[in-house]
Amino acid sequence: MVTDLDILDKELLNILQSRFPLNEEPFKQIARELETSEDDVIARTRELKARRVLRQISAIFDSRGLGYQSSLVAGKAAPGRLDEAAQVINAHPGVSHNYARNHDFNLWFTITLPPGQDLEETVNNLARRAGLLAVRLLPTLRLFKIGVEFDMLEGVSASKGSTKAATVKDTAKLTPLEVEIVRQLQKDLPLDKRPFRAMAEAVGISESELLRHANSFLHRGVMRRYAAVLRHQNAGFRANGMICWLVPEAQVEEIGNTIASFRAVSHCYQRPSYPDWPYSIFSMVHARSRAEVEQIVAEMSKTAGLEDYVVLYSAKEYKKERVRYFPDN
Repeated sequence: MVTDLDILDKELLNILQSRFPLNEEPFKQIARELETSEDDVIARTRELKARRVLRQISAIFDSRGLGYQSSLVAGKAAPGRLDEAAQVINAHPGVSHNYARNHDFNLWFTITLPPGQDLEETVNNLARRAGLLAVRLLPTLRLFKIGVEFDMLEGVSASKGSTKAATVKDTAKLTPLEVEIVRQLQKDLPLDKRPFRAMAEAVGISESELLRHANSFLHRGVMRRYAAVLRHQNAGFRANGMICWLVPEAQVEEIGNTIASFRAVSHCYQRPSYPDWPYSIFSMVHARSRAEVEQIVAEMSKTAGLEDYVVLYSAKEYKKERVRYFPDN
C-alpha cells in the first residue's frame, strides 16, 4: 500500500477518476485546476502508474450498449482445486474479473461475450473444463448504481454513480467508424500532451472528430465514463465486500434504491435468485478495513430494514482487467 502520496497526488487522482477532460489537451486543463504545470501533471500520473496506484485511464463502455452480453457467475470449486479451476476460467478471453470469495460458492467471475455466442452454453462448457461442482448465472436484471470512485483526500469510497433504477440498455447501432473508435478509446491513454492524437491517426480522423464521437458515446449511454481506475488496495482501500441481500420481490426497487443511496456503495444491481442462492440485490463496498465494511453494512441493514444478507470478501484476486471489445482477431 502506498502511504506517502502528497496532497497534489491525491487531488490529481480524484480528478482522473471523476472528471477527466475529453479535449485535445486534457492534462493542461487538469494542470490549471490544480494550479501546477502540464508537465508536472503528466509526470505525477506516470509516477502513480509506476507505483501501481493507477491502473489505467480509458473509456468504460456499457457492454449491452455495444451489443455484448455479460453475466456475473457464481462457481463452486472443490476447496483443493480452487486455484486450478481459476486458471482454467482465466484463460477465457471474455473473463475480465475472477475472485475467490468466502462462501460455498467460492469462485466468482464476470464473463462478457460478443453477439452470436450462447452465454449459458459457454459458461457451462467452461465450468466443465474447470471441474466446477456447480455454477449459477447472475446477469444484471436492473441497475441501481455503478461507478466506483475513491476519494483520496477523505480516504473513503465515495461513488457518485446514478442511483435511479434502470433496466439494462438496448443495443446501440454502431457504424464501422464508431467500432474503430471504440477500439481506440478502450486502450490505456498515452501519457503525453496530446494523448488522443495517435488514436485519431489510427482511425484516420481528426482529434476533434474522435472527441466528438467520444462525447456522443457518453450522451447515448454507450460509454459510461472516461476515467482512471485505481488499484484500490495500493490506494489504501484494502477491504472490499460484496453484500448480497435477501429481498421480497415487491420491495426490490425500493430496497435497491435505498442501498444504492449510500455513498460507500459503488455497485448495486438486481440479479436472479435460486433455491440455493436466494439473494437478489447485490451491492459492493470498498473500505480501508473489514471493520469499516462491517460498520457500513450495519448502517445499510438498519436503514433498509433487512437482516438477511451475506457479506462475501475477496480472498484472492485471480484476474482483473478491462473487457476488450471488437478485438481484431
